[in-house]
Amino acid sequence: MSDTPEQISWLDDEGQTCSARWRSLAGHPAPTRVVLADDRLSADAAFRLAQAGTGLLWRGDYQNARHLLQALGRRLDAGQEPGRRNPAMPSADAPADLSVMFQAQRRLQAKRALVLGRLLLPFDADHGVPLRRAPEVRDAGLQAHGPVGEAYVSSLRELLGLVGAFEWRKKGVPIAALGASIHPHHGVFSPVRGEYVDLVAQTKLPAAAKPARVLDVGTGTGVLAAVLARRGLQVVATDLSPAALVCAAENLERLGVAERVTLQQADLYVKGRFGLVVCNPPWVPAQPSSPLEAAVYDPDSRMLRGYLAGLVAHLAPQGEGWLILSDLAEHLGLRSRDDLLGWMAAAGLQVLGRIDTRPSHAKAADALDPLHAARAAEITSLWRLGVA
Repeated sequence: MSDTPEQISWLDDEGQTCSARWRSLAGHPAPTRVVLADDRLSADAAFRLAQAGTGLLWRGDYQNARHLLQALGRRLDAGQEPGRRNPAMPSADAPADLSVMFQAQRRLQAKRALVLGRLLLPFDADHGVPLRRAPEVRDAGLQAHGPVGEAYVSSLRELLGLVGAFEWRKKGVPIAALGASIHPHHGVFSPVRGEYVDLVAQTKLPAAAKPARVLDVGTGTGVLAAVLARRGLQVVATDLSPAALVCAAENLERLGVAERVTLQQADLYVKGRFGLVVCNPPWVPAQPSSPLEAAVYDPDSRMLRGYLAGLVAHLAPQGEGWLILSDLAEHLGLRSRDDLLGWMAAAGLQVLGRIDTRPSHAKAADALDPLHAARAAEITSLWRLGVA
């Protein structure tokens, strides 16, 4: 979210101008026009206003706002006009260009987020929602936003997201390799793709890893640092995000491995050489639309290329770099295998081996997904890299 407070303004029922602080954890800009809305507003009228860029500040029943959000989503899913083809799907007489389809799907997702994000709610300074039948969300709001000290306005869609994240944080994500759960914080990517964790847990360690420290670049929730610590290693784990470091610290403490892991804020590397350097960068070279998406989308493969370029200078003698990477970007036409191998060679690296696994997530089996061909062919790999 921007450091500069944004204000939104609207007219009350008596024509007086009111204003409040705008908050968006996703970094979405405040609507330039805001009108009051309540249970009398029809879904069709709300859809027209939201599509035109107008924010709808809800003053009615909270549960009716939930129903309205669902109705807006159905209208977006139905398409703009009867008979119009979803631009994320290939036409019947043209071969599928997955890169074009991917970009079209991203545009549709961005539009959906903006339109649905225009249904707004008032929040008290303690993150409560002062509406009829509103649930208790103060704890979820406090964990996501922190103390704010003033009333504000945010979107219902974001509230539902942070409540979901709050529940995931309490329940945790089971990690088979740990025999325990990881508890992701809001804004820190959840390790729901367990196949990459299994690769790190099962791959034979290089001999240099035991006498030397190991480095986990971009630790996030700390899941890979925990796996490495459970394997008897001393780990330095880095992340640029303060929120990720707090999340990792809590998980490592809960798992009983905090004494084996040193957390440091850094953009990729810290000084020193390591017997093993592990990195699970974002897998798709595209522009993220929110801070959470930065764990999935990496513009111009910046983190991937930075990890490869700096690896030789941070490896101890006979040390290895483990790169955990899906080839989904290759199937989407966003990055080629030659690009990847070229970056490795240019960094003075050689491939010592590669362990592959297929993902088991639901999208890989969803034939109705426009990107099904790419997801069905996807392979996640652990690349073992050494100095050439």
